[in-house]
Amino acid sequence: MNLVDRVKRILLSPKTEWEVIDAEPATATELYTRYIAPLAAIGPISQLIGYSVFGITVPFVGTYRVPIGSAITQAIVTYILTLAGTYILALIIDALAPTFNGQRNQIQALKLAAYSLTASWVAGIFALIPGLRILTLLGLYSLYLLYLGLPVLMKAPREKALGYTAVVIIAAIILSMVIGAIAGIFMRVPSAGMTIP
Repeated sequence: MNLVDRVKRILLSPKTEWEVIDAEPATATELYTRYIAPLAAIGPISQLIGYSVFGITVPFVGTYRVPIGSAITQAIVTYILTLAGTYILALIIDALAPTFNGQRNQIQALKLAAYSLTASWVAGIFALIPGLRILTLLGLYSLYLLYLGLPVLMKAPREKALGYTAVVIIAAIILSMVIGAIAGIFMRVPSAGMTIP
């Protein structure tokens, strides 16, 4: 299945698509090269262009265009950390499976992490244009995708899916905060009192 078809199906008909995904054989290499790597690049590339071309609004300072070197560095760091974060999230999903009466399976956990993050990655395109950046919140649909996919891929009972999802979401939030903090180190943003070149 090609990338665009999978993205459409996981976003528009996730219940049936999780069943298809569950039955598909996959390897970590295939998932990364054919799905994770291309989709995880959407947000960092959009931010790179959006922040350096259109700029970001800094309170009490105005619009600030991030220097291209800083924006490129931040995009690369964010991309690498997103790739690593997806794998770490899969490890967490796999490790938590027995706690929620699920079955451990690292490939299924990686499939779950990758495909449930689809909405977040696709919503990253909205970072391109300042007026649309709020629409990145549409990426929260990934939480619903995760909730639907956990019982199917990790074989957790439906009645445990909500708790399992909640714990995974907490782990994902912590991971994204760490990724954001590390990537933010590489982007200089002016504060009040600084002059903008």
